Amino acid sequence: MPDMTPSANLAMMHAADLAKELDKNKVTPGVLGFLVFAGLAVGVWFLMKSMTRHMNRINFDQTSAGAAAAAPSTAAAKATASATAAPAAATAESGGVSGGAAAKKA
Repeated sequence: MPDMTPSANLAMMHAADLAKELDKNKVTPGVLGFLVFAGLAVGVWFLMKSMTRHMNRINFDQTSAGAAAAAPSTAAAKATASATAAPAAATAESGGVSGGAAAKKA
């Protein structure tokens, strides 16, 4: 064995002192714990990869979905507005104020 420098010799003595303090009855995870943890990490990695692939397939374009959903409601709103505007216009021509016209002014 080659001669050790004084700092290496001091480090070895400290390591020997720490090894004496190591309790043989202490439970540690060991190799099995590491393998289980590594297996879980690999499983999470595959799940994240799959989730990313599935999220990329989803179309988040809201203009086409929003336009299709809004089309029937705007047509119904136009029909309702024209139905209430006709009696209000007739009442306004006769000089009276109806509920429809008052609501329209407010």
